[in-house]
Amino acid sequence: QVQLVESGGGLVQAGGSLRLSCAAPKSIFSVSTMAWYRQAPGKQRERVALITSSSSTTYADSVKGRFTVSRDNAKNTVDLQMNSLKPEDTADYYCYAFSPASGGFWGQGTQVTVSS
Repeated sequence: QVQLVESGGGLVQAGGSLRLSCAAPKSIFSVSTMAWYRQAPGKQRERVALITSSSSTTYADSVKGRFTVSRDNAKNTVDLQMNSLKPEDTADYYCYAFSPASGGFWGQGTQVTVSS
């Protein structure tokens, strides 16, 4: 059972910042594409940011210029730096790891609430 462990969620005022972190097992991290998804109440889960094993990144249009995804291959972690947060960023945020050999794995989620 592959376990991804997220941390860093919480409550922040609009305009503020939060940093989420996800730790993955060494056995899959180095070869995995890592991503952050979010799901707001009553909405579908959407991908926010993705970073490949070679550190290429993509972002949802709604977060471009505000969020930055990064990975530390020595620590087996992927972070999501979220700046200029808006109330519409409120959601449960999930870490996701994927590799062709191992398949896909989800973290348990961490809640982010942005107050106006």
